[in-house]
Amino acid sequence: MKKSVYVPAVLCSALIATGCSENNKPEQQQTPAHTQNELTKPVVYQVFTRLFGNTETANVPWGTKEQNGVGKFADFNDAALKGIKELGTTHVWYTGVLHHALVGDYTDYGISQDDPDVVKGRAGSPYAIKDYYDVNPDLAVNVTNRMGEFSQLIERTHSHGMKVIIDIVPNHVARHYQSLGKPKGVEDFGAQDDTSKTYDKNNNFYYVPGQSFQVPTSTTYKVLGGNAHPLVDGFFDETPAKWTGNGARSPKPDMNDWYETVKVNYGIKPDGSYDFVELPNEYKNKDYRAHYAFWQDKELPNSWYKFRDIALFWLDKGVDGFRYDMAEMVPVEFWSFLNSSIKMQKPDAFLLAEVYNPKMYRAYIHQGKMDYLYDKVGFYDTLKAIMQSKQPANAIFDAQQQVADIEQHMLHFLENHDEQRIASPDFAGKAVWGKPAMVVSNLISRAPTLLYFGQDVGEDGSEYAGFGLPTRTSIFDYIGVPAHQAWMNSGKFDGANLTKEQVALRDYYKAILSLNSLPAVVGGEMSELSITGSERVIGFTRKLGQQMLYVLSNFSEQSQTITVNLSKVQLAGLSEYTQLHDLLEQHSTEITSGSQGATFTLTLDAFSSAVLTNKANNE
Repeated sequence: MKKSVYVPAVLCSALIATGCSENNKPEQQQTPAHTQNELTKPVVYQVFTRLFGNTETANVPWGTKEQNGVGKFADFNDAALKGIKELGTTHVWYTGVLHHALVGDYTDYGISQDDPDVVKGRAGSPYAIKDYYDVNPDLAVNVTNRMGEFSQLIERTHSHGMKVIIDIVPNHVARHYQSLGKPKGVEDFGAQDDTSKTYDKNNNFYYVPGQSFQVPTSTTYKVLGGNAHPLVDGFFDETPAKWTGNGARSPKPDMNDWYETVKVNYGIKPDGSYDFVELPNEYKNKDYRAHYAFWQDKELPNSWYKFRDIALFWLDKGVDGFRYDMAEMVPVEFWSFLNSSIKMQKPDAFLLAEVYNPKMYRAYIHQGKMDYLYDKVGFYDTLKAIMQSKQPANAIFDAQQQVADIEQHMLHFLENHDEQRIASPDFAGKAVWGKPAMVVSNLISRAPTLLYFGQDVGEDGSEYAGFGLPTRTSIFDYIGVPAHQAWMNSGKFDGANLTKEQVALRDYYKAILSLNSLPAVVGGEMSELSITGSERVIGFTRKLGQQMLYVLSNFSEQSQTITVNLSKVQLAGLSEYTQLHDLLEQHSTEITSGSQGATFTLTLDAFSSAVLTNKANNE
């Protein structure tokens, strides 16, 4: 990792104490977890755990794990973790760890079979949790020791200097929830529910009294692709029917509903009113300790306590944080309660939430005590449109301005399990489009970066897996991931089977992410550069103290020559140094001053970027 020589002790202290903002208002003083201990920006490496170590290449649609293979916890050996760490990774998000519903027979281990009629795919959705106190048996070499194997993975990850994140899915659970791993005294979700009522404050689920659940039907969909299975009969025994995970109240949900899950009740009545004390507005300015104290004497819905106990259980196992699925479908007050409880036990826990409604961002950060939220609707969607030539390059600044006051809390990504692969035809069609996008995404602000496995070697998600359709690597099926498998090289994780283009792409990602320890990247202010000559080039500065970076990226398949016009502020500290040098590629240029101000010119090849600074600051 590249290191900047210019990291004075005073700067380090300021970064750690304040998160680098010079203009924090009281409600913006919540410091993200990462700034407490590290002088670097977080990089979250999301890995789909069951796919990562799979070496099988048959890729039969709807294939069994015997046909298509399945990765294991043990596949994350030292070589694999070293390769993950090389990308600047600080946190590994192991997706699909918890025991979720799947089409497989583990009855020899006391695990009940799941009905394929209410399972999506054959491998199952990782967001239909069947047992919150256990891990997916598919991921273990020795199923009996599956929890021990995950604990060993946590230890290996920590030994490589990275932290562990897993999913918590508070909005819904699998239709057939049954915990074998729960501690003594813990009851399953719904075990004490009064099922004669649609709603009760302490019921874990919502019900349709007097009616039975009906499996959704479609003329275009066949369970398991039409393959035979003894439990495929269009029937699932659930009386009374429960509300479906996305809130559908019909006993027969639509095929587009989250029919494999049931919605968890947090004390929100069917009319939308709250059955719990609301958090006073002034708590947006208070820290997690005050939030924790607020809830101690309150009578809260049973589901709140269940999820608190689940989260604390996994912290005790060594997990360092959580990614919360569909957090906006759960009330902010619950997050205040849960996250303050977590922070009381582990102050540096990494808490990342999937929230898509921009109007709710600030509430989930300030009142809900989230460290980070997805910046999808604004930043990602705009950057994708730029990559597809649907918007000019400078459109990204409007998106960034919308979250300027909370930018250090907004996680950036180009791929994840929900989004299309960059190299897929429906997105950009070429992995090389990820180069300028990654430069901008990673360097434009203090936001942490998420990298999805296979992204750095140009995985295109083209496999037809079964339930999961091409362009996104399937999260529902047993499948091989070809570009990733080339890097994996049958468990050597040395990239020996990658093409020259794939090697170059991975090296480029590493070079971008190696800049994350530069003070101006960790905590610098951003300003837009004035550019003439091309609408396909983005330019901005990042400045902290005496360090100034000029970042320019070309979103074009042709080279672009531009002129950059600098303001007096953007010239700060450069009066004696006119030569600029590139920390990323091989560009150099010279600032010239005249009666019209200071400028420099630069030619950027297709998909090329420059991260320029004067040599004196980065010798």
